[in-house]
Amino acid sequence: MAEKLEGKVWRYGDNIDTDVIIPARYLNSFDPKELASHCMVDIDETFATNVQAGDIMVGGKNFGCGSSREHAPVAIKASGITVVIAASFARIFYRNSINTGLPLLEIGDDVEKIHANDKLRVDISTGTIENLTTGDTFHAVPLPGFVQEIAKAGGLINYIKQKG
Repeated sequence: MAEKLEGKVWRYGDNIDTDVIIPARYLNSFDPKELASHCMVDIDETFATNVQAGDIMVGGKNFGCGSSREHAPVAIKASGITVVIAASFARIFYRNSINTGLPLLEIGDDVEKIHANDKLRVDISTGTIENLTTGDTFHAVPLPGFVQEIAKAGGLINYIKQKG
């Protein structure tokens, strides 16, 4: 994972729950690409077929609420999304995202200044988010160093194997 990421924004609102991210009817698969093909399908039928590697997902408050399913961050990451930015995250989704190597940044109410199709440049190491479309810059608390290392390794299991 590069420290500076650039991509197009896929924008969603508040309280996006794990059943919206990957509906329960698709949980019979553990294949990341299969999960990605159904990611966000119930609220955005265009996402899975149009998302590009390197794109960025932006949500509102309480992103990832609902049931504790690791499938949700797996589906997002496998779709090509490199980072999720939101006003706030549900804690279990936050932890599952760390475990799967999907970086998350919280920016509070500043998230309202980011819109669908904006282009962002994100520096994971500093938490700096530049909106290349509007010229705005936002600052998230950067992920702790060890969490950045987990994300760079591609998830907790890979990180442990590398440290082994």
